[in-house]
Order: sequence, then structure tokens, then C-alpha cells
Amino acid sequence: MQRWRGSIAAARPTPLPPMRPVDMATRIARVDWLLVLTVSAIAAIGAAMLYSAGGGSATPWAGRHGVRYAVGLIIMLVLAFGGLRRWYSMAYLGYGACFLLLVVVEVAGSGSGATRWIDLGVMRLQPSELMKIALVLALARLLHEAGPDGADRLHVLGPALLLIAAPAMLVLKQPDLGTAVLLCAGGVTILFLAGVAWWKFGIAAALAAGAAPIAWSFLHDYQRARVLTFMEPERDPLGAGYHIIQSMIALGSGGTFGKGWLQGTQSHLSFLPEKHTDFVFTMLGEELGLAGGLFVLALFALLIARIYRIAFLSESRFGRLLALGVGTTLFLYVAINVSMVMGLAPVVGVPLPFISYGGTAMLTLQIGLGLALAVAVDRSDPMEKNRR
Repeated sequence: MQRWRGSIAAARPTPLPPMRPVDMATRIARVDWLLVLTVSAIAAIGAAMLYSAGGGSATPWAGRHGVRYAVGLIIMLVLAFGGLRRWYSMAYLGYGACFLLLVVVEVAGSGSGATRWIDLGVMRLQPSELMKIALVLALARLLHEAGPDGADRLHVLGPALLLIAAPAMLVLKQPDLGTAVLLCAGGVTILFLAGVAWWKFGIAAALAAGAAPIAWSFLHDYQRARVLTFMEPERDPLGAGYHIIQSMIALGSGGTFGKGWLQGTQSHLSFLPEKHTDFVFTMLGEELGLAGGLFVLALFALLIARIYRIAFLSESRFGRLLALGVGTTLFLYVAINVSMVMGLAPVVGVPLPFISYGGTAMLTLQIGLGLALAVAVDRSDPMEKNRR
């Protein structure tokens, strides 16, 4: 019995070594202020486009967008100085809280057509958005604890896949295909970056392809219509294909430099649906043209590059995986939204970060950026456990 207890004690994770002290001036200097400036510029462009979507008025979207960003910016900076070890210790707790909120949505959620929100009175909270960052945080801790060679082992890979699949299944039931795709894609990307062998992803892809006919039978009618419309938008130009056809007309009519701010016709004459949320990039392309669209994409590229730079400078595996996960999540948001409005991907309801109107999505990404900034501030903390 004593030998058995001794082996269990030896298998327990050893505590993290003491953190090397860093003075406050150094911590402030380590904040990636170019990142903060870049995301603020993107949010300002978002406010301008929402002002245009509101017919040249700050109500109902642009004013709220600006206030939400300002509040989120404060939260982002608080997280940056909160201490990376604190977020490490709270990783599983945060994941558990978000998962519980997803269960609450199933029991007492609200929504029109899809049950995705919890009505808090002053605002509606969408837990599936928060889960995107909570999942990144939990996976980063799990894979950090496993060590550089542990991600490929079954006792690590199994729980990691469960962390991804459990919330994705709940989100699919809401139904919210776009968020479920983001959760799975983001989680699998982190596993790849953590060192899981590429051939395992090949096997998983082959199994997924084989299961595609079964998955098709479980899709809702509107989800099937979106996939079919993606392949042939003209099959139902006044129904399922209307959104994407109008989107491509608006993008094409913008030309090189656009029709001018507040001068979009497709959007202001109500041909373009969801112009303030999922299709805001279409309105931007119509009013600011190809040049404006490329400028916004360049800002996103700079923002993602700064996040990846933070990851590469971090001395801890947890910090690297956390920052890489945040950067990948942001990239997936942008890639899916832009591909969607250009007809290169099915319409799945993914907003354009910091430009589309939406409170929970913006807060989620600002939390993610705050955690990435925390990695930058504490980048010299290796956080590696003492090996036996």
C-alpha cells in the first residue's frame, strides 16, 4: 500500500517554479501597443460602417459598438496585467463555467429560430462565443501539462478531443453550425501546433469524409439549403440564394475605390440583408471598394502577425499555445466571414471581428487579445514544471 501511494504521489504534477520578478515599468513596456492600436483602428472602421448602415446615424448600432469596444478595451488591459499564472490556474474553471452556461442555454435559452442566448435583462449573452476562448485556454493548459512530447499520447489526446467535442455538440443542438465549425477547427489546429502527428489528422479526415453522408442526414433543412446554395446560388435566387447573390452584386459594384462612404445603394436600398452583422464586409466593399477591403484585411493580417509574434517570444509552452490559439481563432473568424460573403464558403453566420455588430463576439475576442497581451507581459516566465 505504501509503495502504491508513493507512486501516485510521484505521478502528481509538480508545482511551477517561482516566477522571476519583473518591475511594472518593464511590464508596461512589454505590452504590444501596436496590437492595441491596430485593433482599435479596426473597431473604429467598424463604427464608421455601422454609422453608414444606420443611415448616417449613431443609432442603433454605431454608438453601442463604440461603447462596447471601450469597455472591452479596459477589460483587455486588465487581463494583460492580471498575470499569466493566474489565467493558467483558472483555465479549467473558465471552461467549466462556459460549458455550464451552454447547458443553461439548452434548458432556459432564448432566441428566434435558434436558441443561443441567455437573456440577462440589460444584455443577451451568447455562451458559445465565450467558449471559443475558454476552449483555447483549457487546451493550452492541458497540453502544457503534458509536456513537449505528450500531446501525441492517448491519455492526453483523448481528453483534448473530449474538450473540443462536448461543447461543439451542444452548440450544434442550438443549432449554430458556424460556431461549432469554429470550435472544432480552432481546437484541432491547437492540437496540430502542439505536435500531434500529421498522419493522425489524415486518418481523422478520412473518417470524417466517410461519415459525411451520415452527418448530412442530421443537418437541418436550412443548413442543407445553405450548402446547396453555396455550390449553386442561382438555383433559388429569391430564396436561399438571395443573400449571397446580393452580396456579390454589392461587392462587384464597389469597383476599385467604392461608391463612397454613406453612398452604398445595395445596402441603403435594403437589397443587402444583415448589413450590420454577417454581411458588413460586403457593405464595406461597396462603399470603400477593393482598396478599402484590402486595407481592412491588411490590418487584420498585422493584428494576427503581432499575436503570433507574442507566441514565438514566449518562453513557456502554455503561453505559446495560448497566443497561437487566440491568433488562430481570430484568423478563422476573418477567413470564414470574408469567404462567406464572397461566395467561397457556405453562409454559416460568422461575424467579422470588431466590425460586425455584436456584443458577446466582440467581448470574447477582446478577452482573447487580453490573454495574448498577458503572454507578452509575462513572456520571460518559462512556467515549466520540474521534471522527475
